[in-house]
Amino acid sequence: MLVDSHVNLHSERYDEDRDAVIRAAREAGVAYMLTISDKLSSTPAIKAIADSHDFIWRSIGVHPHYADEYPALTARELTGLAGDEKVIGIGECGLDFYYEHSDRAQQFPVFQAHIDAARETGLPLIIHTRDADEDMRKLLVDEHAKGVFTPLLHCYTGGPALAEAVLALGGYISFSGIITFKNAADICAIAETAPLDRILIETDCPYLAPAPMRGRRNEPAYVTHVAEKLAQIKSVSQETIAAATTENFFRLFARAKPSDTDE
Repeated sequence: MLVDSHVNLHSERYDEDRDAVIRAAREAGVAYMLTISDKLSSTPAIKAIADSHDFIWRSIGVHPHYADEYPALTARELTGLAGDEKVIGIGECGLDFYYEHSDRAQQFPVFQAHIDAARETGLPLIIHTRDADEDMRKLLVDEHAKGVFTPLLHCYTGGPALAEAVLALGGYISFSGIITFKNAADICAIAETAPLDRILIETDCPYLAPAPMRGRRNEPAYVTHVAEKLAQIKSVSQETIAAATTENFFRLFARAKPSDTDE
């Protein structure tokens, strides 16, 4: 039994076969999924998907790519939207200094609203960070000192210093199909040393298909390849990875409850 902790099932790339994609994931052993918010305007579509399946949960948040579209975003707005029991995390949110689809200066207050909402609700903070390691590290450490929240570095591609800082704060790191790429030695080294009880796996589908499926649209079913590679990296069995990452998911996203038939 596996959990794909980060999927984007509302993507238009699934409009023709979304139900079939979800069925294929379940047939591949992916028992649960967390479908992620990219912007608040996507909420109705994301909510409809999560509400239609008892094994899919959702988050609420604004990706840094869209920070410019939400200059007045507040923690109160996010906490209000997070009241639904199907909402188990705040985000995806953070800092992206690689693409800079939104102005850097605008990304900070939008991210701050998410931090405040995570602190207030007690829900995990699902973080996107790219080419912003030091700014992210300092911000998380400083904010954590003001009041506890639990950070999750999703689809991690940063360096060891940020990873170590988040782990020291009691946070988690999620690894995607990137660890199967030939040029991912640095990320694999972080995965090797990360504690087994602090890691999750994901596809970030429809993006970043793992090596056996490169060039294709990514799907939740392909998280099996991430689990296989992570098992190789950590020199443990795939069963060990499946058990650990599933347990970690439900510990971190405590609002989510496994169904009786799958426990």
